[in-house]
Amino acid sequence: MMRFEIVHETEYRYSEPVFLEPHLLRIRPRSDWSQRLIRFDLQISPQPEGCAQLVDLDGNATIRPWFSGRHDRLHLMARSTVETMVTDPFAYLLDPAADSLPIQYAAEAPQLSPYLEFASVAPAVEALAGEITTEADGKPERFASLLNQRIRELCSTETRLEGDPLSPEQTLTRGRGACRDVAVLFAEVCRVAGLAARFTSGYAAGSPEQERFLHAWAEVYLPGAGWRGYDPSLGLVVADRHVALASGPQAADARPFVGRFRGTDVDAQMTVDLRISASPSEEAATARIDSEGQGEQA
Repeated sequence: MMRFEIVHETEYRYSEPVFLEPHLLRIRPRSDWSQRLIRFDLQISPQPEGCAQLVDLDGNATIRPWFSGRHDRLHLMARSTVETMVTDPFAYLLDPAADSLPIQYAAEAPQLSPYLEFASVAPAVEALAGEITTEADGKPERFASLLNQRIRELCSTETRLEGDPLSPEQTLTRGRGACRDVAVLFAEVCRVAGLAARFTSGYAAGSPEQERFLHAWAEVYLPGAGWRGYDPSLGLVVADRHVALASGPQAADARPFVGRFRGTDVDAQMTVDLRISASPSEEAATARIDSEGQGEQA
């Protein structure tokens, strides 16, 4: 169990005053069985004329501010305190339906339809799906773990702060990609194999001296286990060192910031400052001390 203190600051500067269209912000961390949101505070400048809070179709907490007048900057600062609680990511009992690929989703099929759809598949992506399915003996859980490691081996990680994710074929061909690129690749290969998958944005723990960036990974739906995260850029199964913000069938559905402005011949510049501190939660520390004490008595 970990306790995260997160400060996520984003600023857009415009060469001329612009009219800001309504924005969508998915920067409020999830609060569910896997992570608990203790505190969240959002500051927006200029002051919005109004601000609505809603839950989107994928269950993401979404904030929608709208503005009046013209402005030459937009500044957002989100402060979050989150406790992550998954210490064993394999603590579940799979349903018989999850015994082999492709999974025969029955009752969940209508809801999972967007997470099983894929575009025309590149031969390299289809080949990778077939190769991993064979190595995993068709077992979905083993497939996800093997694919996670294989992508980690095939694709080195690079930093690319802006732009849409590359296509799965591009990422495989280049042999490198940003975290969002390999997350999209992972999800696509899963879907080709018949395993429902979605894209997730959020934060990951790291060493204090590291420069921090928004992170991305994928989640697969296993009957009996629900959504389970896999991070191919790190080669990890997601547990208590990740904080999820939003998820969706496509990367665009989990973008933290979505918005437009109106103006003529305007240049825009974005800067991001992300500060994350992560440490064992008090509950985890207490449990460790109790365990050590019992060991000494024995």
